[in-house]
Amino acid sequence: MKNENTRNTIIFIVCSALIMGIYYFAVLRPQAERRAVQQQAQAEQSQTADNAARTALSPQGPTFVTDRSQALSTAARVPIQSGTLKGSLSLQGGRIDDLFLTDYREVQDKPQPVELFRPQGMQNAYFAQFGWTGPNVAGGVPGPNTVWRLTNGSTLTPTTPITLTWDNGQGLRFTRVMSVDDRYVFSVQDTVQNLGTQAITIAPYGSVQRQGVPPAAGSSHIVHEGAIGTFGKPGGYRTEQKKYKDWLKEPRIENASTGGWLGITDKYWLAALLPQQDEAVETEFRVRDINGGQQLEANVLGTTRTVQPGATATETQRLFAGVKRAEVLKSYEESLGLPRFVYAIDWGMFWFLTRPIFWILENVYGLVGSFGVAILALTVIVKLVMFPLANNAYASMSKMRNLQPKMEEIKKKFKDDPQKQQQETMALYQKEKINPVAGCLPLVLQIPVFYALYKVLTVTIEMRHQPFLGFVHDLSARDPSSIWNLFGLIPWDPSMAPLIGGLLAGPLHLGLLAIAYGLTMWLQTAMNPPATDPIQRQIFQFMPLLFTFIMAPFAAGLLIYWAWSNVLTILQQYVIMHRYKAENPIDTFFARFKKSPA
Repeated sequence: MKNENTRNTIIFIVCSALIMGIYYFAVLRPQAERRAVQQQAQAEQSQTADNAARTALSPQGPTFVTDRSQALSTAARVPIQSGTLKGSLSLQGGRIDDLFLTDYREVQDKPQPVELFRPQGMQNAYFAQFGWTGPNVAGGVPGPNTVWRLTNGSTLTPTTPITLTWDNGQGLRFTRVMSVDDRYVFSVQDTVQNLGTQAITIAPYGSVQRQGVPPAAGSSHIVHEGAIGTFGKPGGYRTEQKKYKDWLKEPRIENASTGGWLGITDKYWLAALLPQQDEAVETEFRVRDINGGQQLEANVLGTTRTVQPGATATETQRLFAGVKRAEVLKSYEESLGLPRFVYAIDWGMFWFLTRPIFWILENVYGLVGSFGVAILALTVIVKLVMFPLANNAYASMSKMRNLQPKMEEIKKKFKDDPQKQQQETMALYQKEKINPVAGCLPLVLQIPVFYALYKVLTVTIEMRHQPFLGFVHDLSARDPSSIWNLFGLIPWDPSMAPLIGGLLAGPLHLGLLAIAYGLTMWLQTAMNPPATDPIQRQIFQFMPLLFTFIMAPFAAGLLIYWAWSNVLTILQQYVIMHRYKAENPIDTFFARFKKSPA
């Protein structure tokens, strides 16, 4: 038995080291990287336009401006205004390059809406453009630098499309009608009229381009940000993803497809090209080195067509530029026939759990109006599903707790014969019909649920900026309260403390929810049968404290789920232990306050 205990102790030490390693690589290092990125971004934002010119990507690189109005003034523009979008498009190239999502805020308590597209001339420009290719067309075809003429309309709205025209001077007249719906899809209808005497061969294209990777993009290990698309043919579509860091290593990725879609995605926002779903297209994700910087592109090339003299050709392409909200994506998936468009949300490898969990949360939210309450309800549902298994497990644990005196007798009786000691212990388990590992099963089965909920809270926009319990302002972010200022009672920011501010706001940050989680985990651990080995017993007693700090940086919604799950487990376990008259810390605690008889 001594060798057995030594082996178990080594296993626990290795597991603890592994947990600390995972905590470092999954939490501490990403936090440090994000802080460094944020500091760099703040330093860049504080530079003047002259400083920006001196700190360009390379000595031969472009000079970026920090004043948006200056970048917008380089070409005539047409305003864009809808219930969800605001911005403008440039008549140079017909680019959609100035776009804000008016229903969402960059920072919760500030009015600045989320920026999606950024005009050329600014650092990390981001835009979409459409045109034609025709290498041997006299007079050329409209491309990125073509200056279009506005011939109809003045503002692009859901009820007022605009018309642009361009004549190449060699018998080709191009007309572009642009419209936008009441949410996030632009339609671009390009028509070419051949007024010349020679047939031409051309093909339509669409492109979403991002000049460089923004500082904060791609910093999360659990969220996909970068290239994304769905390709194939009816009955056989697949969704492909390339994170920014992997995309940069593979600068050209090509796919042939019938319809489908492709684009560039951030955590919550997406810009995607939506070709006609019955058209054979060539797609590519590409990285180009331009002026000392890197330009990332998602491109689609339509079917080549020949336009005879006196004939016309028309192509309609669409652009999704908006939020990755599940019901919005599902609606477009159905109305436009877009394959797997809802998978623009990174549901992860456990999508078969992540999507049902999100469905439950969304429907409960529709009934109660609070995602926090929906998380509590989800926890109850998970507990009800696992109730029979958990009941058997806690019954076995209660029996094991009652057997502790007999197990101690076996340990003393065969202290010099570990093998005999093990045999007698297993015989005792068999006699009492106890499964010693049954108590682990409920915890093991909850791990995928825990991960799936973590994924839902991290990637779904529905959880962003959702409040709960007054002090939680965002269920998808860390609990803002801190023990170091008595949860806000002291008007002091712990991160500003000299020397240790980074620790108090980082690895040592403890909010109210993390402490609640730690206390409930400690009580739940105390209700389990104690380990026979003293070292193991100490390790188990230390685990709640360790996990309190490990869990503290996680999303507030996740801590609410886990702490509430612990409470429900404690209640279920207490009822069972009371039924089997097993000693438990709750009864022991209240027994101290009972008056002894006179």
